[in-house]
Amino acid sequence: MSFDPNAPAQPGSGVFGLPSTEAEARVVLVPVPWEATTSYGGGASEGPRAIRDASAQVDLYDLDVEKPYEAGIFMGDEPSEIRVANEEGKALAAKIIEKGGAGDDPELVRALARVNTLSAMVNGWVKRETLRLLGAGKLVGIVGGDHSVPFGALVAVAVKSPSFGVLHFDAHSDTRRAYEGFEHSHASIMFNVLEWIPQVTKLVQVGIRDVCEQEVDYCKSQGTRVRMFADRELVRRRHAGEPFASVAADIVSQLPNEVWVSFDIDGLDPRFCPHTGTPVMGGLDPGEVVAILRELARSGKKIVGFDLNEVAPNLHDEHDEWDGNVGARMLYKLVGFMLASQGQAKLLE
Repeated sequence: MSFDPNAPAQPGSGVFGLPSTEAEARVVLVPVPWEATTSYGGGASEGPRAIRDASAQVDLYDLDVEKPYEAGIFMGDEPSEIRVANEEGKALAAKIIEKGGAGDDPELVRALARVNTLSAMVNGWVKRETLRLLGAGKLVGIVGGDHSVPFGALVAVAVKSPSFGVLHFDAHSDTRRAYEGFEHSHASIMFNVLEWIPQVTKLVQVGIRDVCEQEVDYCKSQGTRVRMFADRELVRRRHAGEPFASVAADIVSQLPNEVWVSFDIDGLDPRFCPHTGTPVMGGLDPGEVVAILRELARSGKKIVGFDLNEVAPNLHDEHDEWDGNVGARMLYKLVGFMLASQGQAKLLE
């Protein structure tokens, strides 16, 4: 059956209205509905579903990358075991978060141990699924969920790649050590990456504007392995009249030849993601993210995979699809630039 990219998405079609099966698709998106350690706003576990639903409204002709849909894009079903684990983990973690940590309370200590066990289970599942897909020759995107979910995927990439970098868009540095006692907190993802994945030789953070003293000290202790382009620096350079193209080139120049892109939606100005779990004033415009990703693809460096996290729909108004809409459009851009960087699609001038 022929596919018309100009037609509306058909009922029952896949992500972005595409007919691709997993076997046919070059890009496979893995939904991970997990947010047990989210410590402020909730809803990130509903992000994959909201993004998939909104993706039907994304026009497939992209102004930056020629016909990314032709490579085939597939998004699997949500794993039921992750959904079940999330419900248990959220209930247990909520008691710990309410108290600001487990302390010496035996019940909370047991709850904390269980949440950490569940987190390890999620990491293991994501690692196995990513390894399976990489082994099948797929390009992989992880769709969270909170920002803890890509850890297993990065471990999987490290099995295949002896050296790669991480381009990290976020309002937060996420380099806290076991925040609130959770070993795999959403606030600890980059600490865990730096501590446990030595194959990550460079972490470049963009848009950071909410950070604690411990995180600043930790990042400094990493020397040249970490380069933080804080929101403050980006604003100052913009006010000084520096073209953003120059800033984008500077960011990309810090990265090695193989790059994983880790995208927390709260890296954007919160007007684009108002219901994300931990919104922070300031931040990037989507056009600035696109400029950086475009420069990355244009540079000849390869995007070896990505994650998109912390998209949370409005839990109080089911008709408010703005967060899912923005998430779906950023997802399509990530897919397109990954394909372009791999020589699987053409960058448009």
